[in-house]
Amino acid sequence: MMIRPSPAVLAVLLLVTVALFACGQPPQDSPGEPVLSAEDHEAAERIAHEHAHDAPSATPAVASPPRTPVVARAVEYGDLEGVALTGYLAMPEAESPTPLPAIIVIHEWWGLNENIRAMTERLAGEGYVALAVDLYRGATTEDPAEARGLMQGLMGAREQGRDNVRQAHEYLVSYLGAPAVASLGWCLGGTWALETALVLPDRLDAVVIYYGNVPAEEAALAPLQMPILGLFAEDDAAVPLAGVHAFRDQLAALGKNAHIQIYPGVDHAFANPSGGNYDPETAEDAWQRTLAFLAAHLRGEDMEAPGLDD
Repeated sequence: MMIRPSPAVLAVLLLVTVALFACGQPPQDSPGEPVLSAEDHEAAERIAHEHAHDAPSATPAVASPPRTPVVARAVEYGDLEGVALTGYLAMPEAESPTPLPAIIVIHEWWGLNENIRAMTERLAGEGYVALAVDLYRGATTEDPAEARGLMQGLMGAREQGRDNVRQAHEYLVSYLGAPAVASLGWCLGGTWALETALVLPDRLDAVVIYYGNVPAEEAALAPLQMPILGLFAEDDAAVPLAGVHAFRDQLAALGKNAHIQIYPGVDHAFANPSGGNYDPETAEDAWQRTLAFLAAHLRGEDMEAPGLDD
């Protein structure tokens, strides 16, 4: 005859089972927050720690006006779940006889704020159509705790973010006729600049990653067909150097056209449009590398810049 345990014993066994299972699980987010993978949870915590006492004050990166006059306005570049995606579009004021190459500009964790709009105009002043996308879909913040929540919300809705940048690319190519398109972003935007490349591995023409979190798995990186410029900081606690080295080495093993610059003695967000970690000398070097890289791969110009032929 089978002996059935009493309800009290069953309750104890259930509690023990739950406790043992929980001991092997990654830490969970607070109630109400998106459930993230262990990898995304760790990345979010590193970025939040790095920016815990930061604020979206404008850095010197946004102080310089566009090199040539530009026109800019808010535009709808797609929709998600029936709600319009509104970004910020900038282009040279002088009319071009042919469609211009384009850049998908991706904001930091503060959202699409005035500093990102200013950098979008600076990029347009270099002869591009620049579209700043809005991955937060209208939300911006000046509070690090709120920024953490917005970033985690994006991580928890990754497919919507991918659809967002996919529609931005389609808008630039199909509606504006861009002959070539790059993605570019800082911090969270750097991560999503590469994510855009992973979404469009044979359609995007170049990608510029400012200290974003990057994968190193062969399966993820093998499909990429565009040139890659990665700009990283040696002392970055948000984007560990070991991961950057693994990313660089995997790209090299796959024979990709990639230029990975690791700047010594500087920290995360050294070139951000917003925040307190700006390093003028390093940021200027990274900007010149960025312009040379974009000119070479979006316009086919033969421009020289330090490191692009290393």
